[in-house]
Amino acid sequence: MPTPVATPLTQLPAWKALLQHWAHMREFDMNQAFAKNPARFGEFSLHTNGLLLDYSKNRVNAETMSLLVQLAREAGVEDMRASMFAGDPINFTEHRAVLHTALRNPDQASLLVDGENVMPLIREVQDHMRRFTDAIHTGEWRGHTGQLITDIVNIGIGGSDLGPAMVCMALRPYAQAGVQVHFVSNIDPSHLASTLSSLNPETTLFIIASKTFTTLETLANAHAAREWLLAHMLDPAAVARHFVALSTNTQGVQAFGIDVNNMFEFWDWVGGRYSLWSAIGLSIALAVGWANFEALLSGAHAMDAHFQTAPLEQNMPVVMGLLGVWYNNFWDADTYAVFPYDQRLALMPAFLQQLDMESNGKSVNRANCPVDYKTGPIMWGAPG
Repeated sequence: MPTPVATPLTQLPAWKALLQHWAHMREFDMNQAFAKNPARFGEFSLHTNGLLLDYSKNRVNAETMSLLVQLAREAGVEDMRASMFAGDPINFTEHRAVLHTALRNPDQASLLVDGENVMPLIREVQDHMRRFTDAIHTGEWRGHTGQLITDIVNIGIGGSDLGPAMVCMALRPYAQAGVQVHFVSNIDPSHLASTLSSLNPETTLFIIASKTFTTLETLANAHAAREWLLAHMLDPAAVARHFVALSTNTQGVQAFGIDVNNMFEFWDWVGGRYSLWSAIGLSIALAVGWANFEALLSGAHAMDAHFQTAPLEQNMPVVMGLLGVWYNNFWDADTYAVFPYDQRLALMPAFLQQLDMESNGKSVNRANCPVDYKTGPIMWGAPG
């Protein structure tokens, strides 16, 4: 794994060159840029996997992008990228690997984390998810009284709620007939109560999403849901047919009354804000079917492969990240907005707020030294 960059970012040659370059770019005129260069769109846009990134309407020219890419190389982005995909513990504060990418890689046979090949573990959990999803959709899995499951209530918070909820809304056109998925995250009792008010306990399944099975908000809602179920069923055995867990705490899951055979595992190297690709995505699979969940994983893997192999100059995630550094630090753009114009992406800004600001909003660098630059802007937005 590469060692932290010894030279502070703002002391790197490319950063100093960007400061000088920015002084000349302050008078940049977008209309003139397009008038002088009819090929500007083609030069400042990228295509991959059916996606278009058009950054020609940004305050950049060829020199800007060349210096930004030089900055990325001087900062060790390529080495860190390789370390991430190799399973090195690039999360320095918790000494953990960052391997949500492995969850969506259908071809990789071996990937060692602390000497253990994690790919068979991933395949085992995914197979468990597939079998359970199919059992719900075919009617093989039924409630305590023999009724078909028609409603799924995902109880979680943060990444265990935002990601799956966002994807389920976005993929609503692919929804599985006969099953509706709901999400509860707020510890305010009204959130759970309003969700349950129109549901039938005999046909409702709860997913409790908590890695430790100790999360205060999630457990409070889980116990309230359990009381609601038992108030109608009166038989504690009903819990095992109406609750499953996304967790690693076998003892806590058993104590709650959930059959440990219906516990779906995920791992420390899956960050919460990236966890929709893991067992946390069970609600997505139940909403849209296993084939569509696999297609979702496949699409994410296609972008992973692009990020891993494309040169920095032609790399969509890298270019977007570098533009963020350029605007946040050199143009003092302290915020940026995301406005999805498809209503089905209404939850995307909230999801990206956690994903982006929790990832980038740091006050120290990898060498644990205070930073003298902006690590990320404030993100906001709503449906356009």
